[in-house]
Amino acid sequence: MSVRAEAAVGGSLPLLEHDVLRSFVAIAETGSFTRAAERVFRSPSAVSMQIKRLEETLGRPVFVREPRQVRLTAEGEALLGYARRLLDLNEEAVAQFLSPPVGGTVRLGTPDDVGTRILPGVLARFARTHPAVQVNVGVSRSLELRARLEAGELDLALITAGNEGQDDSQGELVYSERLVWAGREGGVAVQRSPLPLALAERGCAWRGMALAALDHHDRPYRIAYTSEHCAGQEAAMLADIAIAPFPRSLVRAPLQVLGEEAELPPLGAYQILLLRSPRRSEAADVLADHVVERFQAFST
Repeated sequence: MSVRAEAAVGGSLPLLEHDVLRSFVAIAETGSFTRAAERVFRSPSAVSMQIKRLEETLGRPVFVREPRQVRLTAEGEALLGYARRLLDLNEEAVAQFLSPPVGGTVRLGTPDDVGTRILPGVLARFARTHPAVQVNVGVSRSLELRARLEAGELDLALITAGNEGQDDSQGELVYSERLVWAGREGGVAVQRSPLPLALAERGCAWRGMALAALDHHDRPYRIAYTSEHCAGQEAAMLADIAIAPFPRSLVRAPLQVLGEEAELPPLGAYQILLLRSPRRSEAADVLADHVVERFQAFST
């Protein structure tokens, strides 16, 4: 008799184990049993057994296993939302009793790509575990954020490494990924000469890496669109009026990574640094730890 049938006869439903849900979410986020096993500190075979047990409990598969990746089934997509909520609720409940009470206000600065991609999840979790802390967030350019932190206007700042005129020696590296060329799927912008680019203003690390790479390979280009925000560069790519250097994780359909067939030079790494004010509060350190933890999970 299946678990579901036994539940129907017995009148009670099985419970989903916390460790199993944690492994399930890790696989969904990494697309790999091996990388998920590293994240949850288990062997791949142990994680595989957990998912087998989970699928037996639910009576249906949650993953489609392919040669180079693992992807969620429709049932797995539905379970993912529940799993994240259950894990967050467990963390909130434990923190309510075990975390020391922390209060106050934290002033956090962030570039817009981090503010829209990773920070919402960090702040939502932090609000549940530390409801007495008020977080004020400011979105701006990395150079401006550093100046504000040095002036005592911010407690923490996330900045992009490698910007022109910026000293990165005092920052804590919290995230790194590949910078790629991106454009619209089936677009013609990449075929034009000179190559039309969507970039930020002078001083931006992405701009500097892109122009240096093109200059080194003698590839003619023109700056067709400028914007200080990722959304502006994304709009130019969606309109197929330009291509742009973009972090790999930000490239989503109908955009695509432009491969070797585009004959574009490779770019460097996109890195994010965390800066902490020497006058920061205990609450700021607690939030900083949450930020670092989330970036580590995102990198896995």
